[in-house]
Amino acid sequence: MIEIIPLSDIGEVHPGDDLAKLLAEAIAATGLTPADGDVLVVTQKIVSKAENRFVRMDKVTPGAEAERLAGITGKLPAFVELVLRESSAILRAVPKVLITRHRTGHIMANSGIDHSNIGQGRSENALLLPSNPDASAQAIRAGLAARFDPAPAVLISDSFGRPWRMGVTNVAIGASGLPSLVDRRGDLDRDGRPLEVTQVALGDMLASAAGLAMGEGAEGVPAVLVRGVSWRGPDAPASALIRPIEQDLFQ
Repeated sequence: MIEIIPLSDIGEVHPGDDLAKLLAEAIAATGLTPADGDVLVVTQKIVSKAENRFVRMDKVTPGAEAERLAGITGKLPAFVELVLRESSAILRAVPKVLITRHRTGHIMANSGIDHSNIGQGRSENALLLPSNPDASAQAIRAGLAARFDPAPAVLISDSFGRPWRMGVTNVAIGASGLPSLVDRRGDLDRDGRPLEVTQVALGDMLASAAGLAMGEGAEGVPAVLVRGVSWRGPDAPASALIRPIEQDLFQ
């Protein structure tokens, strides 16, 4: 049986905080000890806060391209400038919408830059994604391994919109200790036919399940322990989930 266990005893995270320590204490507060098959799903927001990915908006000077896109989208020019700095390509710009390819490869709105739930007294700031979410997940897991044996696998999640579907759902943008993408090609179905194209986005499925407990507003649950998961195959980072540009048929 798979269990989803919210970790709510974390509090506000500040730049420089030892996030692995805070998460370990939150796990201990549940009375649980990590076991094989446990996955710790952590919101991008607290990772970015601990890594001090804050930017003061009043220190950002927009360039000509930011001014142009701000005129199209209706977004603040300084915000658009930050989006440009964090992206490798602008894919769509229409009123109220700016879709980018983040420099990590993820396709998302506004390069993942956020203003919500970033802490009181920080309304003048924006919060960027971690510089390298897979490396962030590895660092958190290493910190947990110093405290627990076995250490849980770690996913860093963020909420994405999806083409052709309304609403957002959580996906994995960083991973350590599990295969974020499981290749089932060559396995047999129940009728003995080999699977030809099936690859399972395990990281995204776990992030989405954790999102049921995390919420998207004022729930205050920045991490979730998912228990009872099984997988096979070598570890693969969340970057393995990004479809190569040459295979993208929909841009």
